[in-house]
Amino acid sequence: MANSKEVALSGSAWSPEFIKELLPAAERTALLYHVSYLCLAGFPTLERLLRSRALETQLLFGSSEALLLKCVGTSDNLVNSLFPMLKMAVEKNKATLAVKYLEKAKTWISKIITEVDQVVARYDSLNRDVATTTSDVITEKIETEKKKKIQNEEAAAIEATLKEYKDTLDQTTKDLVDIEQKINGKNHELEGLIRDVSSKNTGLGILSAIVPFIGAIIHAIHKAATEPGAKVKIQALENEIRLLISEKTDLRQREWTLQNEVISWQMKAAKAKIELGSIPSPQHLDEVQTCLSRIQQILVQLQKFWEKIGAMLDYLKDKTFVGEDMIDDLDVLKDVFLESITTAEEVWKKFGVVCANANGIFSIQAKDAYRFLEVSPSSLSKEEWQSQYDAVKEKLEKISPCSPAIEESATEEPPAPATTQ
Repeated sequence: MANSKEVALSGSAWSPEFIKELLPAAERTALLYHVSYLCLAGFPTLERLLRSRALETQLLFGSSEALLLKCVGTSDNLVNSLFPMLKMAVEKNKATLAVKYLEKAKTWISKIITEVDQVVARYDSLNRDVATTTSDVITEKIETEKKKKIQNEEAAAIEATLKEYKDTLDQTTKDLVDIEQKINGKNHELEGLIRDVSSKNTGLGILSAIVPFIGAIIHAIHKAATEPGAKVKIQALENEIRLLISEKTDLRQREWTLQNEVISWQMKAAKAKIELGSIPSPQHLDEVQTCLSRIQQILVQLQKFWEKIGAMLDYLKDKTFVGEDMIDDLDVLKDVFLESITTAEEVWKKFGVVCANANGIFSIQAKDAYRFLEVSPSSLSKEEWQSQYDAVKEKLEKISPCSPAIEESATEEPPAPATTQ
């Protein structure tokens, strides 16, 4: 695809499983809303405000569920409709028919891109609303704190420990940004090398036009009779990227552990302040914003992914079935086309399975995870409040981030959610 529209490499370029990163953020969001709701017990105005934001999030998760279901449907259409029809067109040397099928697939993808864009915009709006709610809680807190100047030594010690964890977390987050930049640089270098190799090999060029994941293309390069020097360079870059991704995974796990520690100490600080009759700082709403932003980022990746697929289909149509490059040799290249389409079918099946799994998690989040809103925290007894508080804390500690995948692997069974509400 030397002349095709370039799309920057991201997690979606390595494996169809990048969607899995949506799941922990979605689960964590509901739990953070829950603990924020508990911490506002006794302040009915703020309870209602937070409840409104949480319900907006629940509705948006329902839209995300529907969007992922459409991704499943489109993947299924590609596997069970487009690719079989392309095979038939190639086998019968019907280039015009192939163009018709590709244009139809482009229509499916254009609709998904538009819908993803709309959902991303809604996440952006919700994030601003949560920020406003956070500001409202802070304003109310300042007014209340004017009357509450007593703070015991235990609360002060908790705040000091919390600050230490926050500082360590900030440094870890900066380290993650640095390692991500290094990975992007190596990815860009690898993409250029693969593009150069593919441009010199017809079979690889066709494969890269219909398979969006770089792992499958690299595998094909290693199998193909390409120059040894290119293979060595690709292998070296792969090894460097794997080491960087391993380091990133360790940092991501460390960041996640520190985030859990920060949340735990924020909960302790909130509890201490509630016992003093003060409104706790809305730190958990900041974490809600972080989780919503993460979901938004993954959906932007999804949008760019589908844009990339649309560009690939245009390239395949224009350079193969419409242009003069290979149309005269279509009969000669028949086996190469058919083999590439078969590979693409397997990759798209995996993508559909991962989207179906994510759809199931968002379904649970949209239907069950926000039931805590049915009961005001102010109406809970001290024992009931403590029970819910402890349960949420335990669930938060059990959630872990998904490791980034750099090799495609079949997903046989949907993964169970990390927590249930």
